[in-house]
Amino acid sequence: MSTLQVLMLLLALSVALHIGCAAAFTAWCAGTHPTKAVLVGASATGTACALYLTAVSAYH
Repeated sequence: MSTLQVLMLLLALSVALHIGCAAAFTAWCAGTHPTKAVLVGASATGTACALYLTAVSAYH
Protein backbone atom coordinates (compact mmCIF):
# COMPACT_ATOMS: atom_id res chain seq x y z
CA MET A 1 0.00 0.00 0.00
CA SER A 2 1.18 3.48 -0.73
CA THR A 3 1.45 6.18 1.89
CA LEU A 4 -1.59 7.95 0.46
CA GLN A 5 -3.72 4.80 0.70
CA VAL A 6 -2.71 4.27 4.33
CA LEU A 7 -3.54 7.88 5.19
CA MET A 8 -6.92 7.62 3.47
CA LEU A 9 -7.70 4.43 5.38
CA LEU A 10 -6.77 6.09 8.67
CA LEU A 11 -8.97 9.05 7.77
CA ALA A 12 -11.88 6.73 7.01
CA LEU A 13 -11.43 4.91 10.31
CA SER A 14 -11.25 8.22 12.17
CA VAL A 15 -14.46 9.47 10.57
CA ALA A 16 -16.21 6.17 11.29
CA LEU A 17 -15.09 6.32 14.92
CA HIS A 18 -16.35 9.88 15.27
CA ILE A 19 -19.71 8.88 13.80
CA GLY A 20 -19.92 5.98 16.26
CA CYS A 21 -19.04 8.16 19.24
CA ALA A 22 -21.63 10.74 18.23
CA ALA A 23 -24.28 8.05 17.83
CA ALA A 24 -23.44 6.50 21.20
CA PHE A 25 -23.48 9.87 22.94
CA THR A 26 -26.78 10.80 21.32
CA ALA A 27 -28.34 7.49 22.35
CA TRP A 28 -26.99 7.86 25.88
CA CYS A 29 -28.36 11.42 26.18
CA ALA A 30 -31.73 10.16 24.95
CA GLY A 31 -31.93 7.90 27.99
CA THR A 32 -30.65 4.60 26.65
CA HIS A 33 -28.72 2.35 29.02
CA PRO A 34 -24.94 2.91 28.56
CA THR A 35 -24.28 -0.62 27.30
CA LYS A 36 -27.00 -0.29 24.66
CA ALA A 37 -25.61 3.13 23.72
CA VAL A 38 -22.21 1.52 23.13
CA LEU A 39 -23.85 -1.09 20.92
CA VAL A 40 -25.56 1.66 18.93
CA GLY A 41 -22.23 3.42 18.51
CA ALA A 42 -20.48 0.22 17.47
CA SER A 43 -23.12 -0.54 14.87
CA ALA A 44 -22.89 3.01 13.51
CA THR A 45 -19.11 2.66 13.29
CA GLY A 46 -19.38 -0.66 11.49
CA THR A 47 -21.96 0.71 9.08
CA ALA A 48 -19.84 3.76 8.25
CA CYS A 49 -16.78 1.57 7.68
CA ALA A 50 -18.74 -0.84 5.49
CA LEU A 51 -20.17 1.99 3.41
CA TYR A 52 -16.72 3.50 2.90
CA LEU A 53 -15.11 0.21 1.92
CA THR A 54 -18.01 -0.61 -0.41
CA ALA A 55 -17.68 2.77 -2.10
CA VAL A 56 -13.93 2.30 -2.53
CA SER A 57 -14.34 -1.19 -3.98
CA ALA A 58 -17.05 0.01 -6.38
CA TYR A 59 -14.86 2.93 -7.46
CA HIS A 60 -11.97 0.69 -8.44
